[in-house]
Amino acid sequence: MAKIIELNNISKTYATGAVSVAALQGVSLAVNAGEFVAIMGPSGSGKSTLLHLLGFLDRPDSGGYRLGGKDTTKLSDDQLALLRNSLIGFVFQQFHLLPRITSLENAELPLIYAGKRHLKEKAMERIKDVGLARRALHRPNELSGGEQQRIAIARALVNDPLIIFADEPTGNLDTKSQNEIMAIIAELNNKGKTIVMVTHEEEVAEYAKRIIRMRDGKIIADEIKKPAATDLAEGPQEIAVDSIVSGAHAETKRAEITDHFRQAFWAIVSHKMRSLLSMLGILIGVAAVIAMLALGAGAQESIQKQLASLGSNLLTIRSGSHRLHGVSLAAGAVTRFTFQDVEAIRKVPGVKRVSASVTGAAQLVYGNKNWNTQVQGTGVDYAEMRAAEPAVGRFFRQEEVRMRARVAVLGTTVVRQLFEDANPLEAYIRMNRISFKVIGVLPQKGASGWHDNDDVVVIPVTTAMYRLLGKQYVDSIDVEVENIGLMDQVQKSINDLLIKRHRITKDSEDSFEIRNMADIKETMEATTKTMTWLLGSIAAISLLVGGIGIMNIMLVSVTERTREIGLRKAIGARESDIMLQFLIEAVVMTFSGGVTGIIFGAGIALLMALIAGWTIKISLFSVILATTFSVVVGVIFGLWPARQAARLNPIEALRYE
Repeated sequence: MAKIIELNNISKTYATGAVSVAALQGVSLAVNAGEFVAIMGPSGSGKSTLLHLLGFLDRPDSGGYRLGGKDTTKLSDDQLALLRNSLIGFVFQQFHLLPRITSLENAELPLIYAGKRHLKEKAMERIKDVGLARRALHRPNELSGGEQQRIAIARALVNDPLIIFADEPTGNLDTKSQNEIMAIIAELNNKGKTIVMVTHEEEVAEYAKRIIRMRDGKIIADEIKKPAATDLAEGPQEIAVDSIVSGAHAETKRAEITDHFRQAFWAIVSHKMRSLLSMLGILIGVAAVIAMLALGAGAQESIQKQLASLGSNLLTIRSGSHRLHGVSLAAGAVTRFTFQDVEAIRKVPGVKRVSASVTGAAQLVYGNKNWNTQVQGTGVDYAEMRAAEPAVGRFFRQEEVRMRARVAVLGTTVVRQLFEDANPLEAYIRMNRISFKVIGVLPQKGASGWHDNDDVVVIPVTTAMYRLLGKQYVDSIDVEVENIGLMDQVQKSINDLLIKRHRITKDSEDSFEIRNMADIKETMEATTKTMTWLLGSIAAISLLVGGIGIMNIMLVSVTERTREIGLRKAIGARESDIMLQFLIEAVVMTFSGGVTGIIFGAGIALLMALIAGWTIKISLFSVILATTFSVVVGVIFGLWPARQAARLNPIEALRYE
C-alpha cells in the first residue's frame, strides 16, 4: 500500500495571550492512497488543527511532513499554495462560498489560480456531478445549506485533486442533506480520491474506512474498518511534488493578469458604495488639478497675448521724475525728448526700429454720439513694433506723418461706442472739434486690469503734437532691438547717448528711465507659470487626501474580506496573487476616479469660464499628469493594504469572525 501522507512526531502550540495551548503533541500518522479517514474527538482535541496541517493551511512547530515521499516542512508559502492548488481540495463546514458571484463562478475559482480558466467547462461538469446543474447560475444566498456544500465539493474537485480534506462537512446540515453530502464524498472515495475528514458525529464517521480518535492533541486510537482498494495504490506514487513546487510541472501555471483584473472588477462592482466613496476623493483631487491647471494655463496664455501687444525686444524711454533739493518735480521736468533724439537713437548699433509717442485725452464725436478716449500719436513703425497692424483697413504712412495728416486708426471699443455695427472705414469723426478720417481698426487686445487697451485712437505723432494736443516734445520713445541678446548692450548705449545729448549730471540721472519690456515679459511669464504650478500643487494635495482615503477603504476591505482571502489562499492563491488583486483594485478605482475627475474638472473649468469670463486652456499635459498621478496614488496607497492582505495566514483568515 503506497503512503501518500507521512507525519513524524508533529507538534503545534498556539499562544493565546499569555497562555500557550498545545494543540498537537508528537503526532505521527501515515495515510495511504485511496483511504477514507475520519478523524474524531471532542472539541479541543486537535483534530481540526491536524487537518489544517495536513492541508498546508498551517505549519507545525516541529516534526516532519512528507507528501508523496517529499519533505514539505521547509517549503515556502507560495510552494505550499501550489501544492494546495494542484493536489488538494477543501470542503469546509462553513462552505466559504463568495456571496456575490454565482455557483458556477465559485466553482471556477481554483482554475483561476491554476492558470486554467480557459477550462471553465470543467467547473460546470463538476457541478453536474454533484447534481446541481440547474442551480449553476444562482448565487449562494439562493441555495439551501446542502446545495451550498455541494457547490463547495464541486469547487474542491475542479482541479482533479488527489486528496480531499473535509472539515465537519455536514456540521451545518440537516439529516437529509447530511446523508446526501456523505454519499457524494463516499462515491468520490470509491472513484479513487483519498479522503481525510474531521467529524464529531459517529453516524458520519461510519462512512469512513478508517477512524482515528484524538484527545488532548494526541492520537489515542487508530481503527481500520476496511482497507483501501489495492488497485488505487499506484497513482499517488507518481506525485511530482518537486516539479510542482518548482513551477516546472506541466499543470503548474500562474493566474493570468486578465483574471486578476476580472477579480478586481468583481470586487469593485460587488461593493458599489464603498468603491464610490473610494473613488470620490481621487475624483475631486483630479478635477481640482485639471480645473486649476486649465485656469492657470488660460491666464498665462491671456497674459502672453497682452504682452505680445507690447512688442518683442522692446525698450521704452520715458521722462523720469527728478528731485530738486529733496522735492520731486513733475515727470519730464528736466529731460524733454525731441525728434532729434529719435534720429540719434535710430543710429545706435543694434537698433531696428524707433517710434516717438505722445498721449492725451480727446472728445470724439460721430453723428449724435460722442465718447471720451485716449489719443496716442505715434510713428509709422508703431504698428509692427506693438503688434498693432489693423484688423480692418490700414495704418498711416510716413508721408501722412510728415504732412501732419488728419487720419486715425480706432480701437475696437471706440468703434463699438461710435459706430455700433456700422462700417467705420472712410468715415469722418471730430476729435476736439478737428475732423479726422478713419482709415483702420486696431486688432482687439483686451483689458489689463481696469485699463481697456482697445479704448484708444492712434494718429500720426506730428498731427497729435502740432494740431491736436499742442505739445512740443514727445512723451516717450519706443525702441525695437534687433536681437534679444543685445537688449542690455543697446539699453546702456541709449542711456549713455541721452546723458551726453542732454548734459545730464550724475545727480540728475533719474530724470528719464528706460524700461526693458523683455524683462517685464519674462518676469510676468515666470510669475504666471509659478502661480499655475502653485494652483496645481494645492489641488494635488487633495489627490493625496484621496489616496489616504483609498488606503483606509482598502484596509477596511481587507478586514471585511479576511475570510475570502483565506479561501483564496486555501484553493491555491499565492501571496503575489492576493497582493496583485488588491493592488489592481486600488489602481482601477483611482484610474476610474481620475478619468471621471478629468471630465468633471474640464466641466468646472468651462463653467467658470462661462460664468466669470475667464480664459481657460485644458492641455494634454495636464490630463496626462492628473491621470498618471492618480494611478501612482493608487499604487502607493494601495500597496500597504495589498501587502497586509497577502501576508494573512490562511487558517487564521478562514477562522476570522
